[in-house]
Amino acid sequence: MRKLTMLSAILASTAMTMPAFADGHLRIVEEPLELTIQMNHARYPNYDENWPVEQAARAMTGIHLIDDTVGANMRTDENTGKTEALNLMLAAGVIPDIVGSSRLKDFVNQYGPEGAFYPLNDLIAEHAPNMAAYFAERPEIAAAISAADGNMYYIPYLPDGKYGRAYFIRYDWLDALGLPVPETVEEVEATLRAFKNDDPNGNGLADEVPYFARQWPELIRLVTLWDGRSSGSDTYHDFYVDEGQIQHPYAGEGYREGIKNLARWYAEGLIDVEVFTRGSSAREFLLSENLGGMTHDWFASTSGYNTSLADRIDGFAFKAFAPPASVSGVRMEEHRRIPIKPDGWAIGATNEHPIETIKYFDFWFTEEGRRLANFGVEGEQYTMVDGAPKFTEEFLTNGEPVNNQLYAIGSQLQARGYFQNYEYEKQWSNEFALEGIALYDEGDYLIDQFLGVAFNAEEQRVYDRYWSSIRDYMLERQQGWILGNGDVEADWDAYIETLNEMGLQDVLDVMNSAYARQYG
Repeated sequence: MRKLTMLSAILASTAMTMPAFADGHLRIVEEPLELTIQMNHARYPNYDENWPVEQAARAMTGIHLIDDTVGANMRTDENTGKTEALNLMLAAGVIPDIVGSSRLKDFVNQYGPEGAFYPLNDLIAEHAPNMAAYFAERPEIAAAISAADGNMYYIPYLPDGKYGRAYFIRYDWLDALGLPVPETVEEVEATLRAFKNDDPNGNGLADEVPYFARQWPELIRLVTLWDGRSSGSDTYHDFYVDEGQIQHPYAGEGYREGIKNLARWYAEGLIDVEVFTRGSSAREFLLSENLGGMTHDWFASTSGYNTSLADRIDGFAFKAFAPPASVSGVRMEEHRRIPIKPDGWAIGATNEHPIETIKYFDFWFTEEGRRLANFGVEGEQYTMVDGAPKFTEEFLTNGEPVNNQLYAIGSQLQARGYFQNYEYEKQWSNEFALEGIALYDEGDYLIDQFLGVAFNAEEQRVYDRYWSSIRDYMLERQQGWILGNGDVEADWDAYIETLNEMGLQDVLDVMNSAYARQYG
């Protein structure tokens, strides 16, 4: 098995020879070829042969994917993704030609070296010039997706763009109370207290919810205001890199200080009392009822409320503001778009057409394939304007969310290995989102992300033995402290002792061993 350094040399040699595909040259086989596929994702529990995007890809390549999904109706959540369905697939004893799933990386990196999936290094170097060129340009991505044996076993969904979430606040409420945009954590606290006590919505009731979040971990994100960390990637509760060493944020001093203050804010009514239970409807409900004051959420979708609520709430202005300075003066945006997701697709080891399959994977990295994956079908969802795809006005203004429309036709599928094009989102981001992105770009607030590690068999056993119960304990204490069940200062030493007894240091040891091997 070739190591990553050898792969990098091979890919580099192909980087400048990527062909320009002309009409008809996208076809992979003369006669139509059927390949089976298992595709699981929270947004689409199985593959649909009737997706318009899939029909277009079939016509261009000659490859016809046939749904063979096991476990399409199984539960999915942020922790397990579709791992349960993947395990069921293995237990059934038949691996389809292509396996696409959320949370696929760890699964294929565990079972690929055992023979369940094709190693892709040689296939890419010899038959996939577009992917080879991409990985040669981005060797850190090749390193991040490789298993402990140095082989790549899946092609990931590769997000594009830098910015994801930002701090948002009611500018109209600030104006109503004569307050400036908060610049520091102390000013944020004073502003939230004013939102609670001074009736910024003007209805004469003390009904305002100063800080709210659709996903409750966005409350924990606020520990960064006390120089803590909540995650090292765009996955909640993840490890992070500190001076070349893997650490976990929920064992740090800044985290302790942050939780202490968040518990105080919660007790004082500055945080939504239902922050752990209200769920994904929090933003829609609290903004549309003129109750919500501040949050941390996605640029595009959150900025959209400035348009949708303009006619319902006089002067409504919910806009991004720069990350407040922490207690030590650091302005940091912890969340950014990670360049690689653990979602994507792999080639089952019993696939009798691995060359045709890797060529099909490579199709999605061609100009035409990438456009199809991002924008849909030309003439339906978009037209070409000055050489670039532009969504039609009808598609953008029909009242349905753009991303949901794209999922419904087979575009923007994260269980497909493809390179996203941020221009797709920019086209449905309004001026408020673009203004906020410019603000964050000017301030250079983003920090580097942890791209994950690939364990060898022994490291995996240690991680599996300890991590799940450690994480559950961390989250249980986290919520308990904020809700007033215990005191983080008084409990801290016992908490750290318990983490060590549960095996946290063992987990960190294997994380760091894998990290050093993978990234050098």
